[in-house]
Formats: sequence, structure tokens, C-alpha cells
Amino acid sequence: EKAKQLRSQPAQIVQPKGLLYVQQREFAVTTPRDGSVSILGSDDATTCHIVVLRHTGSGATCLTHCDGSDTEAEVTLIMSSVKSFSDTAGYGRLEVHLVGGFNDDRQLSQKLTNQLLRAFDLQPDDVHLVTFCVTELNDREEKDIHFPIIYGIAVNVKTAEIFPATFPEKGPDEDLRSAHVLTGATLTNIYDAKMEQLHIGPYFWRPFPHVDFWLEQDDEEILQNLSTSPLAEPPHFVSHIRSTLTFLKEHPFPSRSLFPDRKPRIYKKNEEGLWEQVCSDTI
Repeated sequence: EKAKQLRSQPAQIVQPKGLLYVQQREFAVTTPRDGSVSILGSDDATTCHIVVLRHTGSGATCLTHCDGSDTEAEVTLIMSSVKSFSDTAGYGRLEVHLVGGFNDDRQLSQKLTNQLLRAFDLQPDDVHLVTFCVTELNDREEKDIHFPIIYGIAVNVKTAEIFPATFPEKGPDEDLRSAHVLTGATLTNIYDAKMEQLHIGPYFWRPFPHVDFWLEQDDEEILQNLSTSPLAEPPHFVSHIRSTLTFLKEHPFPSRSLFPDRKPRIYKKNEEGLWEQVCSDTI
């Protein structure tokens, strides 16, 4: 019933003001007391799942975008991050919302759904599954081709409302963050809720293999080879991958070109509610 209700809502366009956008293999956690961020969100999930974990006592809310790379470790990480904000609350419970995936040919969505359920089940704490809109419950069929119904969601940290969403702006350093994922990153926390700052990096990778070869391929080749579900990708998938590959070509050694001082790039919300880079000397 809950999945049906969520699926029936049209996706809301979330503007950048007060938004913290989370990419694949990133997570962010904050509380209703946050003066800068009121909405956490992520989209472009095909076989991936978006997970929201919330403690009803403290209101601490975590959103992450999982792709099945190391699900058990990821769940343990987001559990401890939410609990670190919830120690003081003697009341309340942990609630989890799982959204994403569809009936894909390779059954990657189903596998990820099972991994997530198992990982939460293995936790010593009680976790209450509140929203379950994944795989077959998030599937639609058109001319024998399967697609997800919901590609993205947002959670309002203040009200705990969860809704289907799209995001015209995906926050700072989009290519850098995507490059981090494409070169095999593990799940990364990008937000310091106490300081209300977005921290990107420092990230390091080796030169991306065959980057020139991939950049020479046509759209169809990129789609077929670099997507888990070529037929169901959103229309901007290929341009996004091209942009990330170009970034990797331009920065084969991030320790030299991007993070020579080994410090993260730090952003804070300005008066307009938009991310602005903070000069590292002032921290």
C-alpha cells in the first residue's frame, strides 16, 4: 500500500535552496536542527536503491544511494552514523525506507534488495521497515521493456516526508564526485552536520584505463558497456558518463591537480541557500 501511494505521486522538482544532493556511493546524515540543509535527495537510480534511515526520537536522517558494491559494510556505516546523533534520545525507533530498482534482465535490483534486507536484519538494533518500494514494486513495463517508476526521492529532514523527486542542480563538484565512483570508491560520508559543511575529497585515483578509447565510442557503445541497465537509463546518462570520463582524462593524478594540499574542498550554504566554497585557510 505504501509503495502504491509513493508510486502514484508525480516527481517534484527540488530546487537547490536548502538541498543536499547525494550521488551514488555517497551518504549524508543530518538532524532537524540543521540550519542549512532541510532536504536530502538523490536520483538517477535504475538498478541502484536509495535508502533513507531515520531515528524518530532525534530526527537524525541519513540518505544514501547504494549500488550493491559492499552492502553489508554500507548498512553498518549508515546505522552508526544515524546512531551517533541519536544517543541522547531515549525514545523513538529506527525506521528504514527502501526505494528504487526494477525487474531488470540481470536481476541486479532483486539481488540488491535481498542484500539490503539481509544487512538490516543482521543489525543488533531493531530496524522498522516503513517504505518498501523496490524492484517488482517499482516496475513498469512498456512494449516488453521494464523501467523503474521512481528514479529519485527526497526526504524533508524537518517533517520526515519522503517523495519522488528530480533535481535540476546536483550540487558542487559533480564530475569530481562521479569520477570518484567510476574509479571504484567505497561509500563516503560527504557532510559534516555539526559544522553544516559539505566536504568533497581529498580523492585519489590512478589514471583511468582506456579513457581515450571510451571517449571515442559512440553513445550506444557507452550505454551498452557502462550501464547496468542500458534500456532504462535516464536520457542524460551518456552525457554524464562522457563528462566524467573527460574529467578523468584531464585529471589522471588528482593528488597533483586537485588535492595538492591533501585537504577536502569545503562548501557551506550562503544566504540564498546555495553552496559556496569556503577557503581552507579560514577554517
